[in-house]
Amino acid sequence: MQNASAVNKTNPAPDIKLLVVDIDGTIAGHDNRVREPVKQAITAAQAQGIQVAIATGRMYCSALRFHQEIGSNLPLIAYQGAWIQEPASQTIHHHLVISRTITEQLLDYLEQPQLQNILSIHFYINDQLYVRKLSQDTQAYAQRSGINPIAVGDLRNVLDREPTKILALCEDTNIIDQLLHNLRRQYTPTQLYLTKSVSTFFEAAHPQVNKGAAVSYLAEEILGLKPHNVMTIGDNFNDVEMLEYAGIGVAMGDAPLEVQATAQWVAPSVKKDGVAAAIAKFLLS
Repeated sequence: MQNASAVNKTNPAPDIKLLVVDIDGTIAGHDNRVREPVKQAITAAQAQGIQVAIATGRMYCSALRFHQEIGSNLPLIAYQGAWIQEPASQTIHHHLVISRTITEQLLDYLEQPQLQNILSIHFYINDQLYVRKLSQDTQAYAQRSGINPIAVGDLRNVLDREPTKILALCEDTNIIDQLLHNLRRQYTPTQLYLTKSVSTFFEAAHPQVNKGAAVSYLAEEILGLKPHNVMTIGDNFNDVEMLEYAGIGVAMGDAPLEVQATAQWVAPSVKKDGVAAAIAKFLLS
């Protein structure tokens, strides 16, 4: 593990033209706000001609205020990269969903008697959140995300449309770890993308979905850039692919050690404005 004063891989390429940041645990902490030093650092990078984008596991509608707050004019990467939309024109560049067959299989698994009463299951369809019932966990999630979940009882009632993402939420992190372990044995990476965005969130998406693929699409297909022109900053397992893709991949100081090990540099924590420190080190010096 490296600290905020050491680089743990090769020296980064200097020609960064695109900065991509995660939201939760990266530009925003537990208070759900972007602190002023981080906003100022992002503005300073933009003033030097560096474009800034967001890549998040959040819903598009939940991430939009952060996109606006940092003054991004690029498409917004949501749902771990399953949904890429340009807010200004409302153009959806990219949208991948989970097949109905696999969705039904996952729901059967998640609703096993030993799991049914301890998991809050979220289906994300057309940028709306559908749940069985408004559990305490779901209500807390909705309040933080600024969304209105729709309780439908049996989630099979909404499967005339395929979900962008499926999330299972549980405060017992051991259950989430076991869930991820078991389902990774059941499904190959060519069938499902499985990850944790925080320690209490198990997430499933289309197999071609991950933030690395989404950042690659934004950089190469939309902006005509190369990986060495890209810097990414994230804090959790769902950020690993974009940290590995970029010319400069930065992990936050409170990221899990396995995530830090994939980065070229480890910034201070979100509480210590790690994004501002990373921008100062690599983009403003």
